[in-house]
Amino acid sequence: MKFDGPIIVGAGPSGIAVAACLQENGVASLVLERSDCIASLWQHKTYDRLKLHLPKQFCELPLFGYPKNFPKYPTKNQFVSYMEAYAEHFEIKPRFNQAVASAEFDFESGVWRVNTQDSVYESRWLVVATGENAEAVVPEIQGIEKFEGVVRHTSEYKSGCEFREQRVLVVGCGNSGMEVSLDLCRYNASPFMVVRNSVHVLPREMFGFTTFGIAMALLKWLPLRVVDKLILFMANLTLGSTDKLGLRRPKTGPLELKNATGKTPVLDTGALSLIKSGNIKVVEQGVREITKSGAKFMDGQEIAFDSIVLATGYKSNVPFWLKGSDFFTEDGMPKTPFPNGWKGGNGLYTVGFTRRGLLGTTCDALNIAKDVTDQWRSMMCNSKHEF
Repeated sequence: MKFDGPIIVGAGPSGIAVAACLQENGVASLVLERSDCIASLWQHKTYDRLKLHLPKQFCELPLFGYPKNFPKYPTKNQFVSYMEAYAEHFEIKPRFNQAVASAEFDFESGVWRVNTQDSVYESRWLVVATGENAEAVVPEIQGIEKFEGVVRHTSEYKSGCEFREQRVLVVGCGNSGMEVSLDLCRYNASPFMVVRNSVHVLPREMFGFTTFGIAMALLKWLPLRVVDKLILFMANLTLGSTDKLGLRRPKTGPLELKNATGKTPVLDTGALSLIKSGNIKVVEQGVREITKSGAKFMDGQEIAFDSIVLATGYKSNVPFWLKGSDFFTEDGMPKTPFPNGWKGGNGLYTVGFTRRGLLGTTCDALNIAKDVTDQWRSMMCNSKHEF
């Protein structure tokens, strides 16, 4: 099945944003989605209490804003409703339940050939919009198959209700690990949070302003490393030393670290006060082995647990289905860093891999739409001259 416009793989915020920008330029696209809905990660694989970590003005998709009555930090359900309204506004109708098994450029015919379980699609342009968070990362922990309690990745975690009054091992201390631990406390569970690496914890707001907003404003005037020092100085005034709580800060500043590695600082929404009070216990030693009834740690201590939650993040799945392209690393990320990682060769584009959230998505979507539209209009013009 040959398609005149681009094929977009993924109907999350990134794919929908590109389709909208193309539609605004008069270019139709075909959006393929393996799930049964748009924004499936948000709809099916997030916990109930999730809210946007950044203020809504930093999380808008291009050309269409949030309703004015939405709060500063929209809830999961509000974000999903925004996505659905966005798709409806731009008349984007993805083909659902189309899992892409492979996509490869055919040099003879000059098209991308995209294979799903029941169809073959062809186009001159392919937009990879499956993003950084396509698949759950489940670490191999010795003995975990012996554990007699419940084991959940955060992609399967909905609410602490299931773990009421249990002792829960939470593996991971990023935003998900912190928020799951906070949620567990609300159901009188006792979370033990494993902190294997250093982590930047910042207040979500400082002195009445959002931390992210302060950082963005300062970056207009000051070098990144100076902004990092100022943010950390203000964070220490607001939160105190997190090192004393077992949350060691990396030597690299939070913004520089995010740019270099994609590691996002934790924006505190209440977990830190529960760590200070002892309701959330920080385990600084890594897990050596899971037993039938708990875990043994690197320092030799053994603790009994009723359940385990793996807050171990997500990864790209691009290497599994994109064939014959060297544009991506083995980890499924573009080799060219932001802001130039949106365009490959032979009509290949990527969106949602900037490690800069929806701001990065917006930037990429606008660039892709302009580039493809210019080519598409040139093709249409040439085809008219041929007749």
